[in-house]
Parts: sequence; C-alpha cells; structure tokens
Amino acid sequence: MTLFALELVPRITRAQSMDVLSSMANIAGYRAVLLAATSLPRVVPMMTTAAGTITAAKVLILGGGVAGLQAIATAKRLGGQVQAYDVRPAVKEQVQSLGAKFVELNLDTGSSETAGGYAKAMGEEFYVQQREQLGRIIAECDIVVSTAAIPGRAAPILVTHDAVSKMRAGSVIVDLAAERGGNCEATVPGETVVVGGVTIMGPTNLASDVPFHTSQLYARNISTYLLHLLALGLPELSLDDEICSDTLVARGGQVVNTRVREAAGLPPLAAPAPDAAS
Repeated sequence: MTLFALELVPRITRAQSMDVLSSMANIAGYRAVLLAATSLPRVVPMMTTAAGTITAAKVLILGGGVAGLQAIATAKRLGGQVQAYDVRPAVKEQVQSLGAKFVELNLDTGSSETAGGYAKAMGEEFYVQQREQLGRIIAECDIVVSTAAIPGRAAPILVTHDAVSKMRAGSVIVDLAAERGGNCEATVPGETVVVGGVTIMGPTNLASDVPFHTSQLYARNISTYLLHLLALGLPELSLDDEICSDTLVARGGQVVNTRVREAAGLPPLAAPAPDAAS
C-alpha cells in the first residue's frame, strides 16, 4: 500500500487549492462566531435607538491562522468591536487588514513560527506570562473565539479558570481547539458547559454544520491533489516534488514520513546504502 495524508499538504502557494485543513478551518471560523453571537444574551453591533444606544460587543479572537482570520472577518461584519492575538508577530498585518486591533503582549516571540508558517511550541515560562497578560484582556470581552493549535501537539492553554471567573456573566467562549484538548482550561470537547455564568463551547467538527459547502470544498481539494499526483506520473512517485514527498506517509510496508514516525515513536529511517558503483 502507498498511503498519503491530506492533512500534511505543505502550506505553499501552489498547494493552496489542495489544503483540506484550510478549507475546513475557514468554515469553522465563520460558524464559531455565529454560534457565539446566537448564544450571547446581547446584540453584537452597536445600535442607536430611540430608547438609547447599545454598545457593540467586545470580541477577542485567539489565533490568526485561517480559522482566526475568518472569525475576525465574520465578527467585523456583525459589527463587533474586534481584537485578535497571535503569538506570531507576522500575523499583525493580516489582522489589521481585516479591521481588527492586534493585541501585542510583552513577550519575546522571535522564535514562535515554524518554517511552514505554523505556530511553534514554546517553553512553559512563556505560556505562564502569556496567560497572565491575556487574562486581563479576556476579562473585558463578551465573546472569545480560540483557534490556536500546534500541529502534532496538544493545544496550548490560553484561557485559564481564573480568566473565565473574571468574565461577565453571559459571556461566551467558543473553543475551536477542543479536539486537541482546548485553549480554555474549562473546555469539555464536544460539549457546552456553563462556568460561573460563562458559556464555554467545545465543538469538535464545526465545519460539518455546513455540509453543502464543506463537501464542495473537500471534493475540490481531493480532486486537485489527485490530478497533481497523476501529472507527476502516479503510480510512480516524484519525491522531488514537495507536495508529493510531504504528504507521503507509507510505502513498501513501512512508515516513511518523518513527522508521522516521530508522532508514532518510531526511530528515524536508516539512510540508504551508497551505490556500489560509485
């Protein structure tokens, strides 16, 4: 068997049309904000009425990846007062381009991004300071949508029990990282819980709530990927191609992907023997 994994598609320009994770994250970010807005016991936009002015809800998006950016855009369309935080300083421009305020913490984030553009796991001292500083901002928010994830690792805790206890009753947290343990300490994957008057949602497959369009996107991702492999000569493999080599998991009866071998606790593959003729 030759096995490929679409969640390993590299984040490069020519692979964007094959990126299943981005397609699903995009829909999940959109749905998360709608879910929060319908659960919040107040309106999201500012309204000026004959009975007085209603202030806009304060929305915080944690994580500026695909899901986070779509959540920002959706919250802005609903009229919320939106701010966003990401450990990667490079995301600031993207957040601001959507009209949100970028939250900057007093932390050293110089080594917070991998070569593939994903957030990188940091030391515990970093996370302690991060949680403490974020807690003060979270306490003032009506909606928090958390999307922070590290490939192959448990999701980092960004919202502590203490931070939740300081939020106003009726506030809503939607934790899109619930499947990997959650960004909020109080998250229960797959369930909605209320802690001190704060509603905490831990959806594990939010994109499936929009099956019509997510199925279209998924089908396009897969067909584009397969056509790419066929153009390279499938069933022959072209390991000089980054998309092919990065998504190849197993062949010849063994796991060959470095990331998957590490996750499975397998030792590195032995280097091929040198050609005797050389």
